[in-house]
Amino acid sequence: MAQFDQVTSTRTESALSTNKVLRNTYMLLSMTLVFSAFAAVVSMALNLPQGASLIMSLAAIGIVWFVLPRTYNSSMGIVWTFVFAGLLGAGLGPMLNFYLSLPAGPSMVAQALGGTAVVTFGLSFYALTTKKDFSFLGGFLMVGLIVLLVAMVASWFLPIPGLQIAISAGVVLLMSLMILFDTSRIINGGETNYIRATVSLYLDIYNLFVHLLHLVYVLTGND
Repeated sequence: MAQFDQVTSTRTESALSTNKVLRNTYMLLSMTLVFSAFAAVVSMALNLPQGASLIMSLAAIGIVWFVLPRTYNSSMGIVWTFVFAGLLGAGLGPMLNFYLSLPAGPSMVAQALGGTAVVTFGLSFYALTTKKDFSFLGGFLMVGLIVLLVAMVASWFLPIPGLQIAISAGVVLLMSLMILFDTSRIINGGETNYIRATVSLYLDIYNLFVHLLHLVYVLTGND
């Protein structure tokens, strides 16, 4: 009986810990997305050039690789997460200005935003309600990421017709699966750090939006 009570207590504590990580992740994710959107609006208003966008995006990558891993377990991790999200958000400014300057630009951006929201909420809700373990996707996602990176490098040197749209479609699919994978890791206890979980989900959503916008742009006959 004592052993049964101990097992029950352990499971309860594990469930409470998982729920806390999940709650903190989505709270921080919501705040960083809002902050990122604000940074994008400021960047658009300032009409920042593409060069500034590239610099900010590279700085954000540097933060992800070299700064955040050292601060995930401290309050500074939250600060750097906002810096990272702000840089990527501001880096979207020049791209959004380009799309919005097109005749159907506002509609394309709205469609991309709507599509990103539907995919994100739909897949997150599915992962949360089914509680299915999607860890089996890990190997496929790694191979898919490598293939996409090779394709992106190839696109710089080989003008293959349709390659860009294939890359964007591949990224949309890969990021959709990443949302399932990352959410599942939190629910099933594979991810216990809400700052790291937030950064992963933010990158999934960011890349999903950017490449979904490119797909909308191409499919409306602008490429």
